Amino acid sequence: MTTESPVTDAWLVVPLYNEAAVIGDVVAAARTRFPHVVCVDDGSSDGSAAAAEAAGAVVVHHPFNLGQGAALQTGMRYVLEQTDAEYLVTFDADGQHQVEDAAAMVDVARREGLAVVFGSRFLDERTRPGLLKRLVLRTAVWVTNQSTGLRLTDAHNGLRVIRRDAAAKLDLKQNRMAHATEIVLNLGRTGLPWAEHPVHVLYTDYSRGKGQSLLNSVNILVDLVFN
Repeated sequence: MTTESPVTDAWLVVPLYNEAAVIGDVVAAARTRFPHVVCVDDGSSDGSAAAAEAAGAVVVHHPFNLGQGAALQTGMRYVLEQTDAEYLVTFDADGQHQVEDAAAMVDVARREGLAVVFGSRFLDERTRPGLLKRLVLRTAVWVTNQSTGLRLTDAHNGLRVIRRDAAAKLDLKQNRMAHATEIVLNLGRTGLPWAEHPVHVLYTDYSRGKGQSLLNSVNILVDLVFN
């Protein structure tokens, strides 16, 4: 059972690319539990960085778009080199992740001595992806599990808690969506203890309007096949 106290031993790492319409609200909501948020502006052209900063996030800038994997790598490096946080939490910028899920995952990591907690939208019934998206994600999970040797139920969920010692062992080379499999592979090789935790991924009108849900799923498969 989590408390409502601030999570001060973790930083949220938020890759950010052209989410000016929502990022201010996402950061403001996140900071009700996580005072420390770093957004990596990956070459946005719409004022995303200013909105994130106004909401209280630290903003690190890429001069042009490098991809979500690169943004995560930059954010993790920032936390490791510029803070003494024990945990970092990867968190999406589009409003699909729930702050309370992230706080619960950090709590589980602390209590159970876990180096990694992977969020899974398939461990309970709160998340309702469409049939096609579910099929694509299940396929991606199978491919990832075959290549990494882990047995996850949701290998491409962007909500993860990573302890400092595990994060220090990550060296991402994949800049696009295939970074998600690379993270699992790298973390699995550490031999450090891990678990999954149920999370609610909220597919909003905003994300559907941008076509993110299905497009991201297809991109995952394309990158898995060709990288």
